[in-house]
Order: sequence, then structure tokens, then C-alpha cells
Amino acid sequence: HVDVKKLGRIPAGGGHRGYGRELRRPTGKRGEGYEFVHSMVDDHSRLAYSEVLPNEQGASCAAFLRRAAAFMAEHGIRIQRVMTDNAYSYRYSLDFKRALAERPPPAPPQMTSSS
Repeated sequence: HVDVKKLGRIPAGGGHRGYGRELRRPTGKRGEGYEFVHSMVDDHSRLAYSEVLPNEQGASCAAFLRRAAAFMAEHGIRIQRVMTDNAYSYRYSLDFKRALAERPPPAPPQMTSSS
């Protein structure tokens, strides 16, 4: 299961709730905006992999999927299906569709010897 959570960045010292909008010190860089937590969870083992990225564009989602798949493979988990929500970057991004197509070949069947 792959998903993205959008989190608002709060500048150092707090936001306008504590100090008001007019009392904010001018600092050049306000530190406002969003960060996006990309997460993949294996539904069987519940092994999770997450990264904080600056956006949720298709290229970022595709690169995240490749890194998450490598992480899962290091732990012996082979991805069979990827479940996402209907976010634009998942449904319409060519980068993400290409990343989905980059599947490792299926493992050869296990041979058992019968004596």
C-alpha cells in the first residue's frame, strides 16, 4: 500500500496561532509551505518504509516507489501488487507507470526431489 500525507511546515518559534500574523518577525525565508510524507506498507508483514519529500509529483512518487521496492527486497519481500489511492500523481504520471512496470522477473519455481 502506497500513500502520501501532506504536512504543513511550521516555522521555528511557532506559527501565527501563538504570536499573531502581524507580530511575526521578517526573516527573509518564512519556512512555510508543505512537506510530503511518502509511505509504503506491506499488507502481509506490516513492514513500512517512509520518506519526507518536498512534493508529490509523479517523478518523486516514482523515485520513492523504486527506493521502497529496493528496501522491501532487502528484507525478502517481493512486491506482487501496488495499491494506491486515486491521487493524480499515481493515476496519470508516466514516471509512476514506468516505475510500476519495472518489476523483477518472477522467482523460479522451487524444485523438490522425491526419492
